[in-house]
Amino acid sequence: MKAVVGSVVAAVAASACCLGPVLLSAVGAGAFGAAAAGLEPYRPVFLALTAVLLGGAFVVAYRPGREVCAADGTCAPSAKRTARIVLWVVTVLVVLLVTFPYYVSWLL
Repeated sequence: MKAVVGSVVAAVAASACCLGPVLLSAVGAGAFGAAAAGLEPYRPVFLALTAVLLGGAFVVAYRPGREVCAADGTCAPSAKRTARIVLWVVTVLVVLLVTFPYYVSWLL
């Protein structure tokens, strides 16, 4: 779960150069938006970090694990299904944030 959170934080940081100025300009804080543009040189680093963290999260989520069962044969439901659903939702969110600079012109 830490890798999923880290991936979202890295994706938001990677999109801050483009997403930040648009959001801050929308609320009337243009100077703060201009300051966020200084993060553009670090975008490739944040994107690489996002990809590594998402890759690690997929490895953990889809790694086969041992199923713990009681003596009477009943097994506890796996939390892996929930983790996988959250991971895919976060992956879609990350893709939307990373591609924001390409579709922002259509929104404005």
